[in-house]
Amino acid sequence: MYRQFFGLRASPFNVNPDPQYLCLTKHAREALACLSYGIQARKGFILLTGEVGTGKTTLINKLLTWLRTQRVSTAFVFNPRLNVTEFFEFVLADFGIASEHANKAQMLIRLNHWLLDRYRIGETAALIIDEAQNLSVDLLEEIRLLTNLETSTEKLLQIVLSGQPELEEKLRQPELRQLKQRITLRCRTHPLTLQETIAYINQRLRTAGANGAPIFAPEAVEAVFKYAQGIPRIANLLCEHALINAFIEQKRPVTADLVGEVAQEFELQEPSPAELHAEAENVSILEGLKMVELRRNALREAASAGKIRKESN
Repeated sequence: MYRQFFGLRASPFNVNPDPQYLCLTKHAREALACLSYGIQARKGFILLTGEVGTGKTTLINKLLTWLRTQRVSTAFVFNPRLNVTEFFEFVLADFGIASEHANKAQMLIRLNHWLLDRYRIGETAALIIDEAQNLSVDLLEEIRLLTNLETSTEKLLQIVLSGQPELEEKLRQPELRQLKQRITLRCRTHPLTLQETIAYINQRLRTAGANGAPIFAPEAVEAVFKYAQGIPRIANLLCEHALINAFIEQKRPVTADLVGEVAQEFELQEPSPAELHAEAENVSILEGLKMVELRRNALREAASAGKIRKESN
């Protein structure tokens, strides 16, 4: 309903993991390069981890789109809460492998023959598992054994495990040490910096048809960064509802106050000084100081705007 008001042809902040809205930050580029290289070079196991809402599934969808242009057959498991038989049935079906057998041994034989056929014609096969932190230990062990499908020199099946940091914790369990040792490449998604948040919001607006006229005030973008703390999914939530509220109030551009109201509705808390300090230590000293200062300015401006608003009332 707000699209015409802001001159947009699509909703720019839907939470769907649409790869056309992927913002290729430095870390996103590195992760995508790691994944694509690992699959093309037949490295076997690749691990992608990151906090909730940092864009792992969007990155995976971007990878899948690219792989389909590169003679790579793919199977994508998006719900890993399956038993072993269900898992193999799903994988074979997604690869397009016909199998009338519910027996695991027969399914593995069928998969091995299919992978050898792909290898002989110069094609690669990749199995990508999202939300992999939810895989049982037994199923993770079955997945490890799939890397035994190989020639004398190369792995026939490339496997990407994508999940939250809990996946890394799970892989530290003694019973999964063999799987951990087989992971040849690791990559991560990261929360956005302030500058990346600015680029992220602007790119999504451009992709949705923005013509360059200001839609979010600079202070509003800083407020989004402050409350989202660099998490793209939360930034989408704040921006989407701020646009709706701005349309209702017929305000353009979106103000920091509107973002703050949305944050309050969703019970998003401002980061404490200790959290700001800890975040500064995780980046370079110079970048960290700049980030803290920008956040403090945003807090002062938001507080000042709130005071003026109360006085006017």
